[in-house]
Amino acid sequence: MGDYRQLWTDLGVDLEKHDKLCAVLPELYGDTYLTQENRPEGMNYFNFVVAEVHGLRIQELDEHRRKGGKVIGTFCVFVPDEVILAANAIGVGLCAGSQFWIEDGEKVLPRNMCPLIKAFMGAKVGGTCPYFQSCDMIIGETTCDGKKKAWEVLEDYVPVHVMDLPQMKRAKDYTAWSSEIKDVIAKVEELTGNKVTVDSLKEAIRTANAKRRALKRLYDLRKYKPSPISGLDCLLISQIAFYDDPHRFVEKLNELCDELDERVKNLKDQGKKRLMITGTPMALPNWKLHSIIEGLNAQVVVEETCTGTRYFENEVSEEGETIDDLIKNLADRYLNINCACFTPNTGRIDDIIKYSKEYDVDGVIDFNLSFCHTYAVEHKAVEKALKEKDIPVMHIETDYSTEDAGQIKTRVEAFLEMI
Repeated sequence: MGDYRQLWTDLGVDLEKHDKLCAVLPELYGDTYLTQENRPEGMNYFNFVVAEVHGLRIQELDEHRRKGGKVIGTFCVFVPDEVILAANAIGVGLCAGSQFWIEDGEKVLPRNMCPLIKAFMGAKVGGTCPYFQSCDMIIGETTCDGKKKAWEVLEDYVPVHVMDLPQMKRAKDYTAWSSEIKDVIAKVEELTGNKVTVDSLKEAIRTANAKRRALKRLYDLRKYKPSPISGLDCLLISQIAFYDDPHRFVEKLNELCDELDERVKNLKDQGKKRLMITGTPMALPNWKLHSIIEGLNAQVVVEETCTGTRYFENEVSEEGETIDDLIKNLADRYLNINCACFTPNTGRIDDIIKYSKEYDVDGVIDFNLSFCHTYAVEHKAVEKALKEKDIPVMHIETDYSTEDAGQIKTRVEAFLEMI
């Protein structure tokens, strides 16, 4: 990484603490990713993105702001990227996947909370995430009680707009969600000074759909036996999708997929077990479970998560002549995401079974971050549905620490033998 210390200082980053994070990340990345054999050449771009994770992209955000542009931070796939893009702002998914930030998060939040929430709070409270420091506003959502209350604390540090996500999917809930999208358009227009027009929103929809199509293309390639790319690499690509420049990301991902199209012609099946991961999202740099699984005789071929299929499945329609038409299209697409915050949430089980067949998986791991109650409660229903279809399933609950890595490895080994 280049010398960005002055930039970080200007952003109010705690350099001493940040240096500790920068010392740990390259080793973690190297041990997890660069030790993989026969990686596609196209992954070099994504290696570069990680190497410059707090450098070049932060510089791009800084240059955008110096020209009068705004940066908006998000934590969830329900926040419509299209609205942010249509107002000529840059949206970034924020840091929340490392044990490093937990200690600072626990200074303002209870210890018995989801590590993702404690991590994003710690990243801001400790001043150790340049993305957080680059944000002019945060858009939160009410996907769980922990987040809902955390926004109140976060407002002491940065302006926050909260989208009230309905907890059911009735006709009136779609109307309510359309209203929330209208409100966030007004808020983003106020922040940026830019009007969201029919033309700008249609262009933003095209940009977001292009990203969805590129990710869908990558995931479709994983259906081959064997998959031409590791689950670890796909997880990384999905994580990077949340904060990279969307046009550059689509270009580089399609280049990688072109390479994978050729690669599948020459691959021989090694008999590795094919696994799906379902459950809670895995924010950067949470690579623990994939790393354990793919260190064994198995490959992760699909993730039914918010850092997986939920992020890119279903496009937003461009049809319509008014802002209200396009808002309805956005509401229809985004409220079709099957998050565990909804009751009932049978659509998620339908998705898991559908993807099990599409990706020809040998088993499913239901992954749960500690204290994520919505996904923990849903496990029984997921397990029952999969057992009825004779699909092996196991439940793993963990946090960001490495203390239980040995235990998880033992359990996954036993699961693979059972399959």
